[in-house]
Amino acid sequence: MKNSKWKFAVDRGGTFTDVVGVDPEGNFHTEKLLSTSPEYSDASIEGIRRILKLRDNVLLPADTIEKIRFGTTVATNALLERKGGKVALLTTKGFADLLEIGYQARPDIFDLAIKKPAHLYSEVIEVDERIDSDGTVIRPIETKDLETSLSGMKDKGIDTVAVVLMHAWKNPAHERICEKILRKQGLKEAFLSH
Repeated sequence: MKNSKWKFAVDRGGTFTDVVGVDPEGNFHTEKLLSTSPEYSDASIEGIRRILKLRDNVLLPADTIEKIRFGTTVATNALLERKGGKVALLTTKGFADLLEIGYQARPDIFDLAIKKPAHLYSEVIEVDERIDSDGTVIRPIETKDLETSLSGMKDKGIDTVAVVLMHAWKNPAHERICEKILRKQGLKEAFLSH
């Protein structure tokens, strides 16, 4: 089946980046490049350039490319090897141990020596707030207390924060307040659950 445009798939690894292109006639083209090199700034774009035989200063032609799909093993490897940054978890007060408790899914439910994997976060901070399942604010967020709780996070080496508050999918206002406070304190990597 013929298409009128190119399709690309890119896998960015820690050492190599693999690029596969399918031309309008359905033929496959491949490139394997070093993920970091002084010869180019981005291996993914460079691989596509090479397949399309473009010069360095020419932008990728949007009119001839239907889609580009990206995948990476860098994040997966960092997760498996626990080599990522130091992460804090912000959650609604009273739910700090929820991920620790889990939901009892394990291969041998009666095993007395349970081996749990290490958490991805290094610290949990409870946020005094509550929103119900309809999105109604039951307890407004205490911003002064939160600012105090979050002060000094950068000094602890925390560079990323996951904000997971109850029912934020229905009303994200409190998560947005958390993000504003985090940014004010210089933490740029804040991920909100909503």
